[in-house]
Amino acid sequence: MEARILRGVILTAALASLGANYRTTNFLVTAPTSQMAQQVGQAAEKYRKQLAIEWVGRQLPNWQSPCPIRVTVGEHLGAGGATTFMFEGDRVHGWRMSIQGPFNRILDSVLPHEVTHTVFATHFRRPLPRWADEGACTTVEHHSERAKHQKMLVHFLRTGRGISLQRLFRMKEYPHDIMPLYAQGYSIARYLIEQHGRRQFLGFVADGLQDENWRRACKKFYGHESLPALQESWLGWVKQGSPTLALQTRPGVPARLTSGQTDAKQPRPRPNLIHRVPKGSPLTSRTNTDLVPVPGRGSTATLASSQTWRSSSERAKRARSPRPKPPAPSASHEQLARPQTPQPVRQAILPDVSTGVIRR
Repeated sequence: MEARILRGVILTAALASLGANYRTTNFLVTAPTSQMAQQVGQAAEKYRKQLAIEWVGRQLPNWQSPCPIRVTVGEHLGAGGATTFMFEGDRVHGWRMSIQGPFNRILDSVLPHEVTHTVFATHFRRPLPRWADEGACTTVEHHSERAKHQKMLVHFLRTGRGISLQRLFRMKEYPHDIMPLYAQGYSIARYLIEQHGRRQFLGFVADGLQDENWRRACKKFYGHESLPALQESWLGWVKQGSPTLALQTRPGVPARLTSGQTDAKQPRPRPNLIHRVPKGSPLTSRTNTDLVPVPGRGSTATLASSQTWRSSSERAKRARSPRPKPPAPSASHEQLARPQTPQPVRQAILPDVSTGVIRR
């Protein structure tokens, strides 16, 4: 009798470890319980519809195959996620999503961020610059989470870890020092979106993606003559404390739509989810790894005036060096990304507040 009871307990535990599944039109959720799986599936469909309308003005067509979502729940886990997908011609497929953390953080923070990645991939059907992808996805998070990125931004700009926009806009993969990309990407995306709306922001990204001519895109969509000009304007806004901007409609550009926001999320663990495509496969793999560490809260200080980003000798050296031509499109391409251990850079974007000296 006791042996049968023990076997029953072991079998029950084994089945529970497999989790429960819940299928929706576009998602297949595996979670610890059937109730959790159902809640995540329904929330994912809601975010997919809502965020697509807010960003691109229409619902997305249903995917040919559902996106599997694996949910790991634990109060001891930092909230975070990773989403992978592949581009094949004009088709996006191979969706996979893994999310983890306390259950309420999963529902109100991690899931909308990750679903926004899928909306962008379905809309653009090509990889986006990391700053634009991660920055825009961060804008749908709760205000307390966005406030963490704002505080990190101030710290990074004052301690030599900022990235010039000319370098940031060229990045196709995560840099070694990843958190400045998240913080700066969010701040720049918010600065542009609050001026002329989400759809103009997506139009700006699409225009720059055509041929990497971000100078033209800056002039066309935001009236700045160059990326350095946009940089100076953005830094001026950051110095003021990044206040909320009034939407300024431009001819032929729809006004911004409001995003529903939810609660905050907790620090994220190190990334450990990556999807690899076999070499020789005619697929492009895009991985959005959002399992990254988020520093704790800190104080926000007043910023001093901005100066140049690079020394004159460095600018002259770069001017003499011919710009390498982008590689020709290939039918077989593998694109992988994984955030790595942050490493400090040698240049400060803003002067040290205490001394007013620019570090090179």
